[in-house]
Amino acid sequence: MTQRLLMLAAGGTGGHMFPAQALAEAMLRRGWRVKLSTDARGARYTGGFPHTTEITEISSATFARGGLVEKALVAPRIAAGVLGAVTAMRRDRPDAVVGFGGYPSIPALAAATLLGLPRMIHEQNGVLGKVNSLFAPRVARVACGVWPTVLPEGAEGVHVGNPVRNAVRDRAGAPYIPPGDYPMSVLVIGGSQGARLLSDIAPDGLGALPEALRDRLRVSHQARPEDIERVEARYAELGLAADVQPFFQDVPRRMTEAQLVIARAGASTVAELTVIGRPSILVPYAAAAGDHQTANARGLVEAGAAIMVPESKADAATITEQAALVLGHPDGARQMAHAALAAGQPDATEHLVALVEELADRSR
Repeated sequence: MTQRLLMLAAGGTGGHMFPAQALAEAMLRRGWRVKLSTDARGARYTGGFPHTTEITEISSATFARGGLVEKALVAPRIAAGVLGAVTAMRRDRPDAVVGFGGYPSIPALAAATLLGLPRMIHEQNGVLGKVNSLFAPRVARVACGVWPTVLPEGAEGVHVGNPVRNAVRDRAGAPYIPPGDYPMSVLVIGGSQGARLLSDIAPDGLGALPEALRDRLRVSHQARPEDIERVEARYAELGLAADVQPFFQDVPRRMTEAQLVIARAGASTVAELTVIGRPSILVPYAAAAGDHQTANARGLVEAGAAIMVPESKADAATITEQAALVLGHPDGARQMAHAALAAGQPDATEHLVALVEELADRSR
């Protein structure tokens, strides 16, 4: 029997790429071939994909960045990407096409629409992104990571949760070591767009903790490349041991070891917190479309697993106050970790796999 082919299309952020990676891992185990269509930004996140995933960088662009000349070139670049995707799909016809959002997913989804191929999308957040909003009425299903998700007329939504990578699933429910009189770890992660604010406030916030807490801290801080030097310098000035990098390949390990996670509220981060089970301080990215990060964080806050700090109130003093509440109260921190686990959906990948196989079977 010929191997069935799954085409994944995902944009250039971890929020889009990590769920795509989780689906790729699962479908390869089930004997499918898997291709990934992304752009140069997305290619930065493909290091964790199984080596048998066929990765294609396509021509795409966004109206959100660049000057007038760059914006004028967006439509031709997308058109070239669609043409290339149509040619590739005619040559090697996918049994199913799944988009995960972001402008780089446009060529593959548009080509699948033109060719009448079985297709669906996965939306990680409680509010559809621009590209997913465009395609939602034109696909068989919208698999939703957060429920309820507001959908346009004509779109059919199914709640599946947000799939997490094998590296996260392997640490599901890892025992939590509450804060105590020993070295403690804090993980600070901000995402590609929202990292700057945390780089501005987290060092001073952690540096102002009571001496008994501060002296035991070991910080892992993910910062934008242009902020690395100043963030490292500030931690050094404050006498805090900190590992500052633009991207951690081993976030699951660092999250497992952390007594506290300080983060934006991207869908993948929230899903990983619930699968591993860690207390967190979440600062939703205010510029996120439809304020979807606040929606992402709300479930953890209502479960008692996280403290939410609105961006308008996020400063060093607030980080100090909230971090002290977690790190200074071991029993409360342990309860938050357990609450995070209870709020999780560790079987999200299996639900998404079932939808993909149903879609492919139905089209046959």
